[in-house]
Amino acid sequence: MAKPTFDNIVADVPTDLYIGGKWRPASDGVRFDVTDPATESSIASVASASVADAAAAIDAAQAAFPDWAARKPRERGEILRKAFELIIKQSERFARLITLENGKALPDSRAEVAYAAEFFRWYAEEAVRNIGEISRAPSSGARMLVSHKPAGVAVLVTPWNFPAAMATRKMGPAIAAGCPVVVKPASETPLTMLALMPVLEEAGVPPGVVNIIPSRRSGPVVNAMLADPRVRIVSFTGSTEVGRKLLQSAAQNIVTPIMELGGNAPFIVFEDADIDAAIEGAMIAKMRNMGEACTAANRFYVHAKVHDAFAEKLTAKMVALKQGNGLDEGVALGPLVNADTRDKVAALVADAVGKGAKILTGGKSPGGTGYFYPATVLTHVPDGAEMLREEIFGPVASIQTFTSEDEVVKKANDTEYGLVAYVYTRDVGRGLRVSEKLDFGMVGLNRGLVSDPAAPFGGMKQSGIGREGAHEGIMEFMETQYVSLNW
Repeated sequence: MAKPTFDNIVADVPTDLYIGGKWRPASDGVRFDVTDPATESSIASVASASVADAAAAIDAAQAAFPDWAARKPRERGEILRKAFELIIKQSERFARLITLENGKALPDSRAEVAYAAEFFRWYAEEAVRNIGEISRAPSSGARMLVSHKPAGVAVLVTPWNFPAAMATRKMGPAIAAGCPVVVKPASETPLTMLALMPVLEEAGVPPGVVNIIPSRRSGPVVNAMLADPRVRIVSFTGSTEVGRKLLQSAAQNIVTPIMELGGNAPFIVFEDADIDAAIEGAMIAKMRNMGEACTAANRFYVHAKVHDAFAEKLTAKMVALKQGNGLDEGVALGPLVNADTRDKVAALVADAVGKGAKILTGGKSPGGTGYFYPATVLTHVPDGAEMLREEIFGPVASIQTFTSEDEVVKKANDTEYGLVAYVYTRDVGRGLRVSEKLDFGMVGLNRGLVSDPAAPFGGMKQSGIGREGAHEGIMEFMETQYVSLNW
């Protein structure tokens, strides 16, 4: 079989806007190029939605709302279940498309497709679990009938690092709840979402229930939608900086926010940890998606007694990773998504080294074509290094040592973020005790992966508002209504 090229990977991917069940160009004809991060070549030209297009998408979603909200929960669930099955059948196609526009290696893309599809299967089951309650008011004796109604039109703004999974994690619960959506995918990676729409059509999603509007004019387009009184939910995954701006816009019309924002995950290795298990977990927590994940381990805190063994073994694992075009079999480390991301990673490494950090491997951009940066391990990272404060969002592990539980908990919590933390210890009691002390919405205890469609994903502090996944995810798209009555 001939090796797939970008020509045949994107050949059948629509590149216009999808509004009200129809493909259409942008109202003013504007388009933008999508770039392959491995070759820096343009792979497609995609319609760039205008404010007028955004208004048309809201019109279509609102028009679809009454009928979709009235559908039986089982009908909505069966559509999601069929969508799950169709994605799985086309999983390799989606994986190659993700790699082409995002850069990540095929193993990461294949894992993402399976993860993305699972949100549709999970919410196919949750669609029928919108359970209310009846109780009696203690004082008045009146009956209290509590039910949950679909909130209305939802705007979903998705990031480039997981172009399939971050979309389905939002779409699944919204569709299951009875809410039509307008999806604004990241302009770096719009093709995956556009390719998903024919699958949703085949699964039976009615016109207007899902609308896709890629755009390079993200600020004006999203702000215009949040100013529309028909929009009731905004779900955003991205940086805390952008999240703050969207919260300000959402506040004007009291639009309910679901925000999954930045992270600065600590990875704590106690002296009694199974070092080999900790290394395996570290490779997942750090190198999944090449470190371009809000859940990526950002700060490694390793007990002084096991620091040298941990650093040596981690370095050996990182050195062994093959870097190259993510479409090539055997490659584990593809390019970063764009030049800005690569340059930021390089600048953070240079800052740490300039302040005293030691490079065990990597640490220098290879140059040439593509946005590549090598797997890098740094030790002796000083407290003043910028990479301890900012998300690295790249394949760089920064290691510090500690000697006491109180010391490492204080260091781990010393951040404005609170998304996820990782703890390795053979002492389960200590692991649970430390987990309770950590100000993070999720903790991986002797695990390097916390993401699961059945689990409530979300953070504390400036890492976000609300939860995605689990039963909590569908409730974010519901309004609770209470009826008081006597009988």
